Amino acid sequence: MYQVSIQTHFSAAHLLRNYKGKCENLHGHNWKVEVTVSTETLDETGMAIDFTVLKQKTNSIIKQLDHKHLNEIPYFVKINPSSENIAAYLFNLLKEELKDTTVTLIKVSVWESDTSKSSYFP
Repeated sequence: MYQVSIQTHFSAAHLLRNYKGKCENLHGHNWKVEVTVSTETLDETGMAIDFTVLKQKTNSIIKQLDHKHLNEIPYFVKINPSSENIAAYLFNLLKEELKDTTVTLIKVSVWESDTSKSSYFP
C-alpha cells in the first residue's frame, strides 16, 4: 500500500455560532490543509498520483474558500465552519474530484494554527 500527501493553504474568516468564547466573534485564520490518498498500485511512471494533479484538484476546491467569510458559503450557513466541518467539507468535495483516478482519498486534515488541527476520514 502506498500513501501520498500534499499540503496547501487558504486564508479565511469565520465565527462559531453557539460558542461561548472569543471564537464567537468574527476572526480569521491562515488554514493549512493536508490531503492523503492511497493506492495499492503505481502507474507506469512509478507514481500513485502526480503531486501536481493532486494539488490542482485540491486547490480547485480550496479557492472557493480562500479570502472568504466561511459563514456566508452556502454549506456553512447552517453548519458551523469549525475545523472539523471544514475538513469533512473538503473531503467530500475532493472525493468526488478523485473518483476517476486510481487513488482512494484517506484523510483530510485542517490546521487553524500551528498547534491545532482536525482531521476527517470516514
